[in-house]
Formats: sequence, C-alpha cells, structure tokens
Amino acid sequence: MDPMVLVTEFEKTMPLPETMFCAEQIKIPPELPDILKQFTKAAIRTQPRDLLQWSAAYFTALAKGEALPVKERVEMPLAKQKEDAGLTPGLLKVLHKQLSPKGMVSIEELKEKWKNLCLPEEQLEAILQLDILDEEVEWMKILARGCSVLGESLLSSMKHACEILTEDPEGGAARIPFETFSYLYSYLASIDGEIPDEKIQEFLNGIKEQADQQDGMVQLRNFLSQPSTLF
Repeated sequence: MDPMVLVTEFEKTMPLPETMFCAEQIKIPPELPDILKQFTKAAIRTQPRDLLQWSAAYFTALAKGEALPVKERVEMPLAKQKEDAGLTPGLLKVLHKQLSPKGMVSIEELKEKWKNLCLPEEQLEAILQLDILDEEVEWMKILARGCSVLGESLLSSMKHACEILTEDPEGGAARIPFETFSYLYSYLASIDGEIPDEKIQEFLNGIKEQADQQDGMVQLRNFLSQPSTLF
C-alpha cells in the first residue's frame, strides 16, 4: 500500500488538536455575566426539583418577556409538608403572577405552567376535580383551590389567599379588597358544601363592617380571630 495512503488514514483517526485562543480572540457577550448571575439567584430561590426542565421554562419566559417562574424568596417547608411535597405558597404566587393577567386561562396552559415548576401532575388533577370545569377556567378559582390545598381549614386557606394577593410587605396586614375576599370565601365555602348559606352571609357581613372602616380592605386580623369551627 502506498505510504501516503497509510499516513492519510492515520490522520483521519487522530483526534483534532485543541484550538488555542488568546484573550483578545475570545469575545464574551456583555450581557452574559448578568444573565447567568440572575439565573443562578433565581434557581437558588426557587429550588426546582428538575433543574433542566425549570431552566428551559426560565429562559423561554425570559426570551418572550413573560413573568419568570421564580419565587420571591427561598421557602421553608410548611409544617404539614414533607420534603418535595409539591405546591407551596411561593409557587402558587409564581403561578398567580404568570396567569392572573389573563383572567381566563386554558387548562392546557395551566398544566404547562404547572409542569414548568416541576409540580406533581396528580396534585393538579386533584385540584381540578374539586369543581366542574370547561376548557377554560377563571384563574381566581384555581387560586382559591390551590389555597385550599395549602390550608387546613377554610380560614387558613383564606390566609394564604390574602398573603398571595396582597400588595403589603411580607409580614404585614396582608390586606386585600373586600370584594376579592368575599368572592374567594364564597367560592371555597360552596365547594366545602357544609356551611349553610345564612352562616356564610353572616360571616361576610361581619367582615364587611370591619372592611368599611379600613378603606374597603380586609386584614388577616379581621377573620383569623374567628372562634367558630364552622369556618
């Protein structure tokens, strides 16, 4: 065999040498360091169970200018939750930021956002089974159902709702408009099905009396002191 052919075949099997670049040849996009810094901080705050899946959702939302799937802060697990138990107040707040501007959301989009946060599919299915739904559903109803998963009672569910919806700083009065409170409370009470209508109205009348003295806003202290086990 021709020696030149042997040399050519040998060269084909040899790995390509690493290309060496000097610092002047490497061009780093000026925005890259900040993008990576913000991504890292977001991943640490959110603690996704599937980092790759969450990362894909993060950069997709970033590219589209949409609300990012990022918690505001790292959360301590709720007392009744096991590690990686699923929905948390922080994750429900993320979903609220992403979906509430739409008012009505499709079940398909809801499932996509839920999956992007690496939440258990069976937990969403359980939430959706709480009521008869069409292909589209009012987001506030999903929020209410999510709060019912987080809360151990109707009033503790309302506490979660207030803390998610309020514009007050964390640890504050968690005020929300009475109209919003009334809507969510009435909806959750109707799902519960065990509270008589007159009791629901009596409770809301008492809350409204307090809200009227607070610029129409309901505070946590207005209902968390309620002694009745009906609520």
